Amino acid sequence: MLQQVGQYQNSQVSYSSYKSVQFEAYSSRSEGEGGDRQDFDYISLHGESAVSVTYSSNLTLNSPEDGKYAAMRSLVASLLKEQGVDTKFSVGDNQFDIASLSPEEAGELVADDGYFGVEQTSERIFQFAVGIAGGDPSRLEAIKQGVEQGFQEAFEAFGNWLPEISYKTRDAVMQKLDDWASQAQQA
Repeated sequence: MLQQVGQYQNSQVSYSSYKSVQFEAYSSRSEGEGGDRQDFDYISLHGESAVSVTYSSNLTLNSPEDGKYAAMRSLVASLLKEQGVDTKFSVGDNQFDIASLSPEEAGELVADDGYFGVEQTSERIFQFAVGIAGGDPSRLEAIKQGVEQGFQEAFEAFGNWLPEISYKTRDAVMQKLDDWASQAQQA
C-alpha cells in the first residue's frame, strides 16, 4: 500500500503464514528543503507458535513443550558439530547423544546423584587436579589457582554467565581439595 503524506512516501508489506509468523517491512523517504533525501527502512519479524493443548479424561492439562526443547537441543547439537565437537558421550555402559537426549535424561544426568551432577563432577575434577599435581598437598594453592582459572575461562566462554550448578561444583571441588590437604597434614 502506498500513501502520499506531504513529502513523505510510505510503503508497507505485511505477510502472515499458517503458524502466525509475520513479516513487516516499512520504507520511508523524505526530501528536505535543500533537496536532501533521507531513506529509512524498518523490518520487523514476529513469530508466534500455537501450542496444541489437550485434556485427558481426568481433566489434566497436557501441553507438551517438546517442540521448544527439541529446537534448542537441535541448535546446540548443530553448533557443537560445526565446531568439531562430538555430541555423543558415554556414562558407564550407557551411550548418549545430545541430538536425541530427552528432557528426562538430561535431568537425570545433572541431578544431585547424576553423572554431571555436583558430586560426581566435582570428584572427577578433584581427582584430575590432584593427579596433575602428583598427589603433592604442598601444591594446594597452585591446584586451587588452576581450578579457579578453569572456571573463570568457562565463565568467559559462556558470555560471563554460568548456571548455578557450576558454582556449586566449584565450591565442592575447593572443599574436597581443602579436606585432602587437611588429611595429608594429619598423616
